[in-house]
Amino acid sequence: MDKILIIDDDQDICRLLVRFLTKNGFETESVENGADALKLLKEKQFELILSDYRLPDTTGVDLLRKVKIINPNTAVIIITGYSDVKIAVEALRYGAFDYVTKPLYPDEILLKIKEAIDSEPTDAGGSQKRKSKKPELKKEFISGESPQAHQVQKHINLIAPTDMSVIIMGETGTGKEFVANAIHQKSKRANKPFVAIDCGAIPKELAGSELFGHMKGAFTGALSDKKGSFEAANGGTLFLDEIGNLSYDNQVKLLRVLQERKIKRIGSNSDIPIDVRVIVATNENLKAAVKEHTFREDIYHRLNEFSIELSPLRERPSDVLIFAEHFLKIANISLDKDVKGFSQTVQEKLTHYYWHGNFRELQNVVKRAVLLCTRDLIEQEHLPEELIFPEVETTKSATSVLINPEDANLKDAASSAQRAIIIDALKKAGFNKSKAAKALNIDRKTLYNKLKAYDISI
Repeated sequence: MDKILIIDDDQDICRLLVRFLTKNGFETESVENGADALKLLKEKQFELILSDYRLPDTTGVDLLRKVKIINPNTAVIIITGYSDVKIAVEALRYGAFDYVTKPLYPDEILLKIKEAIDSEPTDAGGSQKRKSKKPELKKEFISGESPQAHQVQKHINLIAPTDMSVIIMGETGTGKEFVANAIHQKSKRANKPFVAIDCGAIPKELAGSELFGHMKGAFTGALSDKKGSFEAANGGTLFLDEIGNLSYDNQVKLLRVLQERKIKRIGSNSDIPIDVRVIVATNENLKAAVKEHTFREDIYHRLNEFSIELSPLRERPSDVLIFAEHFLKIANISLDKDVKGFSQTVQEKLTHYYWHGNFRELQNVVKRAVLLCTRDLIEQEHLPEELIFPEVETTKSATSVLINPEDANLKDAASSAQRAIIIDALKKAGFNKSKAAKALNIDRKTLYNKLKAYDISI
């Protein structure tokens, strides 16, 4: 039986999740803070951690980095509100399997957990990349129609046939790995391995082993010989995501490999010749890192034979619906559904939203909408409230109570549904509280109490 650790300072949420997941065949435990979680992780093995981003003594990202040191094979799913989506997407850089947003829907939580547990570490890169045991959907590269998309496609076609090193720049979630894979697929190395490593997700003390491999007994825990990512990618392409997170010592080793085309496993005295094309990605300014002496200038120039910059999704609105349709097809296959498309209202909401998390956020929004949709078209009610009412700022996102999407009235709905109904009433009343209270059939004082309880500020 798979073991799941739930970390949340809301005891009601912990109880609900423990009850729900136990009913679905998982062995579960819960704690209320990061310190207790780390203590428990040193004593017991868990296949998955479900952690709130905001904890009393730490954040989900800080906890995630410590978890990956204690047990790199443990999958981590971050629970977050939409106000923290950008941060949650950043957590993916440090090895989170995925994130879910509040309010929590039982089917969505269960789906994410099963996807995480049904995955296993890849041969290269150890625990930092996970590969599904289920048949994978083909990762098709979608270009888009915006001028930025056409420029990227032009650069891919230009650089792919060469063996030049490439730096891909862009915010988290803009599809840097997809671009790297597209370059590989159009290159002369297309029939050879494409190995992707997230440098941000690898604990610093393990990065050398992940990249270059090690010999049995080279250090504590090295129980057998290990092939590193360079060897695994021999003849093909090695993609190093978040290259700026690589430690100084490993930058030096990487520079040597790029210059001499040889690697040396940790604990070995023998050089191994390799033939690998290196593509790297970053969401930070490497030129600034060079000036600040956190990234070596010589390795920067060695890698920067060609650069591609990816624009954030909010700067290319003409591409949003193209990708939304693509993610709809993927979600239909994954969830065994047949949703036909998006209503006109939803199309407008998707096109005008800011998309803090870029394509990753768009894919999650579409997948959740498909999960909730019981009709041919995705309607506004299937979207998160922050997409529906972007002008309403909240100090705290929707409460994380597990809710049933069929609940739809103020008296009987779960807390999250009530909150959405109140915001809807405020919107329709032009944010006039008296009119909104009348429409909800409650008095003004009750409305004020609920605004305070649900942290709704206008």
